[in-house]
Amino acid sequence: QGQLVESGGGLVQAGDSLRLSCATSSRSFAAISMGWFRQPPGKEREFVAGISWRGATYYSDSVKGRFTISRDNAKKMVDLQMNSLKSEDTAVYHCAGGKEVGRSWNSSQSWNYWGQGTQVTVSS
Repeated sequence: QGQLVESGGGLVQAGDSLRLSCATSSRSFAAISMGWFRQPPGKEREFVAGISWRGATYYSDSVKGRFTISRDNAKKMVDLQMNSLKSEDTAVYHCAGGKEVGRSWNSSQSWNYWGQGTQVTVSS
């Protein structure tokens, strides 16, 4: 299984937009679910968004309507477009891949592969 490598994090102001990308060399990319989790300072890792191999998308209530997840199977990439950023979106964002996520999108245990993470800091 190829590594997951995130990019696109940074420091922005509240209300700004940011786009995260996750790239992999995995041969099975097109057949697995992909997702984004985040870990705010001093808190546990939490589900942000997920996309099935068919393209069905899932979002946490806290980002629904502001974030959009997408995937490009030909490029083996998954992106997270983040709009209207808030200070509470500050976290390390991790890309994740799952072979059999099922209905448990928001559980870390459902995911098999993880990236190292990229820092997103939103100043108010």
